[in-house]
Amino acid sequence: MVVKDSDLSVIKKTIIESARTGEIGDGKIFISDVIDVTKIRTGEEGEQAL
Repeated sequence: MVVKDSDLSVIKKTIIESARTGEIGDGKIFISDVIDVTKIRTGEEGEQAL
């Protein structure tokens, strides 16, 4: 999932609240930077391509 920085905390909180059972196997959330994105069809780049 790729999301805007400004939406990250809300989305992360929502996933945790929905997925947490307290048991082994609840999973992990990995957060990393996406350096760039280009929409092939339109040529849009950066946030405009999301």
